Amino acid sequence: MTSQATYVQTAPSARSSVYRLGFWSALLTAVAAAAALGIALSTAPARSGPFCLAGPCVTYPYTDAAAFVPNDYLWMYPAFLLGPFFLMLIACLHHYAAADKKLFSQIALSFAVIAAATLAANYFIQLTVMQPSFLRGELEGLSLFSQYNPHGVFIALEDIGYLMMGAAFLFVAAAFGRSGRLERAIQLLFGISGILVIGALIVLALFYGYELEYRYEVVSILIDWTVLIVAGALLSVFFRRAQE
Repeated sequence: MTSQATYVQTAPSARSSVYRLGFWSALLTAVAAAAALGIALSTAPARSGPFCLAGPCVTYPYTDAAAFVPNDYLWMYPAFLLGPFFLMLIACLHHYAAADKKLFSQIALSFAVIAAATLAANYFIQLTVMQPSFLRGELEGLSLFSQYNPHGVFIALEDIGYLMMGAAFLFVAAAFGRSGRLERAIQLLFGISGILVIGALIVLALFYGYELEYRYEVVSILIDWTVLIVAGALLSVFFRRAQE
């Protein structure tokens, strides 16, 4: 009898915590994605690879890119924060999901962990290893890790991170119910974007093969960040309504 009373008293408090954290994580996710996208578009044009059209283009071993530090790295600061915010948001959605949907939300959370860990490590290496190495001229053996290498480690890790984020979108969509117009809109947004992110890799890989370079990275970032801006705004409203 005591345990039942305790559950009844603590359950509303737990739900309130989910709603509050969900609101702030959704809002911060949208802000971080918008900041990363805005800064990237305004300060970091393509300087190598297939999308470098205006010139001068940086070529192997990419040592000439030191002239573009730190401007070309500014977008990575909000992008680095985006991973943890996104992970918090998916965790809140997992706790919000109905019992019969928690399998899907748990899978989404697992993909979100992979995405956040991969992207956080990737950006942290760029900011704390590559950026100072450029400024000090200590670049021997680091060309493979440079963001200017269109088929380097940086691009590969971004491909993995944003692919896993797309997979998380797909399973989050499956975890949503259909109880209201806003929830249906969020479900549709996540579902379509998840299919696009995963499908884009298949299509581009089949078309370009080993010359894929950073084409998928650009497509997946544009989809993922745009979705997180829109979905973050919608989910902040969603959690605010749930809290009220």
